[in-house]
Amino acid sequence: MSVQARRADAGDTISRNALFAFASQLGTAAFTGVLTIFLTRELGPAGFGTFALALSVTGLLLRSAGGGSTQAAARFVAERIGDTRSVIAVLGMALRYRALTASAVGLSLFVLAGPIGDLYNQPDLAGPVRGAALALVGQDLLAFERNVFLALRRATAGFKLVVSESAMELAFSVALVLAGTGATGAAFGRAAGYGFGAALGLLMLSRALGHSLIGRTGPSPVSRREFTGYAGAMFIVASASALFSQIDVLLLGAFLTTTAVGVYSAPLRLVAFLGYPGLAIAQGVAPRLARHPDEPPRVEALSRALAYATIVSALMIPFLVVWAEPIVELVLGPKYAGSASVLRAISPYVLLNGIGPLFFASLSYAGAGRQRIPISIATVVVAAALGLALIPTLGTVGAAISTDAAYALYVAGHAYVARGFLGLAIRPAAATALRSAAAAAVCAAVLAVFGVHELSAVEWIAGTIAGAGSYVLVLVATRGLSTADMRFLRRLPARALRGG
Repeated sequence: MSVQARRADAGDTISRNALFAFASQLGTAAFTGVLTIFLTRELGPAGFGTFALALSVTGLLLRSAGGGSTQAAARFVAERIGDTRSVIAVLGMALRYRALTASAVGLSLFVLAGPIGDLYNQPDLAGPVRGAALALVGQDLLAFERNVFLALRRATAGFKLVVSESAMELAFSVALVLAGTGATGAAFGRAAGYGFGAALGLLMLSRALGHSLIGRTGPSPVSRREFTGYAGAMFIVASASALFSQIDVLLLGAFLTTTAVGVYSAPLRLVAFLGYPGLAIAQGVAPRLARHPDEPPRVEALSRALAYATIVSALMIPFLVVWAEPIVELVLGPKYAGSASVLRAISPYVLLNGIGPLFFASLSYAGAGRQRIPISIATVVVAAALGLALIPTLGTVGAAISTDAAYALYVAGHAYVARGFLGLAIRPAAATALRSAAAAAVCAAVLAVFGVHELSAVEWIAGTIAGAGSYVLVLVATRGLSTADMRFLRRLPARALRGG
């Protein structure tokens, strides 16, 4: 295929893809937030803890269920964007691989649901685990389909897909829980939503590429050995990442109670959306780091993205630290008063979670899967060691500290690899981080003036405006945000919507 033909089908711009990736995250966050609030209040700490523990058991296997094929498929598709025939052939091979591994993991977990409940001495856990096992298969395939759209630089299609799935998941879950099925109904509602989403995603991909991905898709330009080799490396990374993300919840369930799991998990599920801006930026930028024959890796775009992601993430920290009690009281209710200390303790993780995906995704698209393996394994070891040491004495706060420290190692390790593998300059990002920290300190002081325990509606609004305003003013004063940056950010939404 000619260079001109490739460019004609090169997908949307970075800004447009980042905008619609962010819109996808916001849509998911809105539905997830509503569903989380509904479930925490309807199920109570113990019931929600059982539901969260079931999701943690399946979450432990979710990222590894595809055998690393999502990341491998995304990389090889991004390297061949514009060559539709090659893309279809790669996806045909990858989808068969993905469906087989995901189904095997889901079925095994479904069968083992009873013994898992016995292991935790929680007979009521078996039903939610079975529902979560079915959800795992649909969620796994949906993640594959959405990541393919991102690799194709078509985040608009991904937006339609995830919003449709989220709406159906909310509807099914609420209906089943209101019917009196408790945590088990919540898990099966999740399964129904993801099953719908996976089927819709397959249909959308087939229509976008003009060829069904079920059946014959032609010989793949990527050999099976090359594909499985990279998928194997990403399988190790994904498995370690999944274990890290769930290990503290599992240890809390083992050492303490499902109520402690609920107190810890509820704020984490609520703050998950705070990582969406950084994740959206990563989803727009990272595919441009692939080794495409007609486009050199866009390292300068990654550098700029890191600065903006740092600024956005640092703004969130003063609110979580200073207003932890009012946030928990407003959103979760008085039964979750213990979650306020968790919210404060987990703030370093929230900050790093807004930056880390830029490193993770960019390195995966660039082909640095093997370089990520030792960092991922070391992170799990640190998280496990700290969790075992801190949770028995500090409880949920110990789990938060463990997560913070291990994730800091994870992000720092990937930054080091990006510096050598991609030639990324780290010093500008570090300077932005220092300026953002100073701005966050001023913002925290402003928020404290309006209160730290209880807030009226006026204090919520006025404090938010004053705190965010002070943050921006300090950044401008310290040159963390230049006039050119302000102009760029102001014009970005309009440019993205136009596709320019």
